[in-house]
Amino acid sequence: MSGQRLCEGRVVIVTGAGRGLGRAHALAYAAEGARVVVNDLGVGLDGTPDPDSPAARVVDEIHAAGGEAIAHGGDVATSDGAASLVRTALDAYGRLDTLVNNAGFLRDRMLVNLDEDDWDAVLRVHLKGHFLPLKHAALHWRAEAKGGRPPVARVINTSSGAGLLGSVGQGNYSAAKAGIVGLTLVAAAELSRFGVLVNAIAPAARTRMTERVFADTMAAPGTGFDAMAPENVSPLVVWLGSAASTGVTGRVFETEGGRITVMEGWHPGPTVTRPSRWAPGEAGEATLKLLARAERPGRVYGAE
Repeated sequence: MSGQRLCEGRVVIVTGAGRGLGRAHALAYAAEGARVVVNDLGVGLDGTPDPDSPAARVVDEIHAAGGEAIAHGGDVATSDGAASLVRTALDAYGRLDTLVNNAGFLRDRMLVNLDEDDWDAVLRVHLKGHFLPLKHAALHWRAEAKGGRPPVARVINTSSGAGLLGSVGQGNYSAAKAGIVGLTLVAAAELSRFGVLVNAIAPAARTRMTERVFADTMAAPGTGFDAMAPENVSPLVVWLGSAASTGVTGRVFETEGGRITVMEGWHPGPTVTRPSRWAPGEAGEATLKLLARAERPGRVYGAE
């Protein structure tokens, strides 16, 4: 390959990088010259321990292709695990440039059957597992900026269409992924002064999670372009994690196959104002008139 690779010399952390999207991201970053910290706790689809952690296998793949990588097996939904993740990058490579938050799992139930433990577990790994690595990486980047070494830092968070539109049977997952969008917007606003750009993706790809939930649409074709291959999502993630994405922050991108969409979130629609308090019936009548002028909401995944 001729010319400078897009992430030459950058140090990139990818969480949940043992399989699926995370693995594809780690390999794609390494192919573009990044040194990669491959984090994976090594758990099953429901978050229970898996005796065969895949992080080392991804590191071996990167080494075999001539790249640099190191494995990290800590739990990024704990402060100690997230701090250890950042220290691993700094100890091994002396710097940190990009954080890709990707770790997650599913415990799907309809709301009336959703246990509190299943709610807490999914919110913990997705939302807390984004917040804590982001916090510890941001502490490092803030110190660098205040020390006169402004970083060219990037964070890519992983939301989902379920977080943007909702998904039947995935109340816990949808809430967590919607929370990641809110976290992304706040982090983009707070961290820009330190040289940190923060964006989110809402990918659609074939992974252990989606193969079970959307088996028909995620199946690999016999021939032709495999639109649901996780490797299709990684080019955008690599570009967002590179210095080339200067000026892009606080954005959410939906991506699958060969498609990239800038998602445009909540914005004011039809409005009515009066100079006094509404009576309940009047408020209802006014609201119905507003709804008649408003765009219809997106269809929730799996709704009848």
